[in-house]
Amino acid sequence: MAGKDWLASRRAEVAADRILDAAGELFAGHDVASVGMNDIARAAGCSRATLYRYFENRDALHTAYVHREAYRLHEQMTVLISEIADPRERLLAGLTSAMGMVRESPALSSWFAATGSPIGAEMAEQSEVIQALTSGFLLSLRPDDPGAVHRRARWLVRILTSLLIFPGRDAADERAMLEEFVVPLVCPSETDSAVSASGLPTDRDSSA
Repeated sequence: MAGKDWLASRRAEVAADRILDAAGELFAGHDVASVGMNDIARAAGCSRATLYRYFENRDALHTAYVHREAYRLHEQMTVLISEIADPRERLLAGLTSAMGMVRESPALSSWFAATGSPIGAEMAEQSEVIQALTSGFLLSLRPDDPGAVHRRARWLVRILTSLLIFPGRDAADERAMLEEFVVPLVCPSETDSAVSASGLPTDRDSSA
């Protein structure tokens, strides 16, 4: 009985992945909001009844697709930055590589098209999986209060989705913005932390 249950579960997983793969191909060539369940069923080669057996509505399918891709990107990003020891450099490399992978994927970049509905930003903001992955990434840089990490993760997701929808002039421009405005707040150096704790003004405060 256990073996049969396992096989049934595996078949369901394969079928769901096939549907999500078909949806991804449609997302690559169309505005995500315009892709309907009928379109996905046809692309997957299944009936509407079969499609709804795995995903009760389009929101459920969107959520499943985004979560699957989020796990995949997180895994790839982790491998790419695994050899970087410095936490601030790891943060910067992680952010830039994650945005690069989204932009290189036609299926994912379509979620952040400035001409379409902001469905990608909405999904990222509402997704507990994306928030958890981002929080885990920040905790891997250095231990910190979980509440503070969660708040930083929410803010960081918003920053990244903003850049995906409204990119900088080029990769160097975006890197400079992240390095100046994001890295010091998300992963402050020991000097920054000591100055902040002492209440002494920073160079930027003094110049102001």
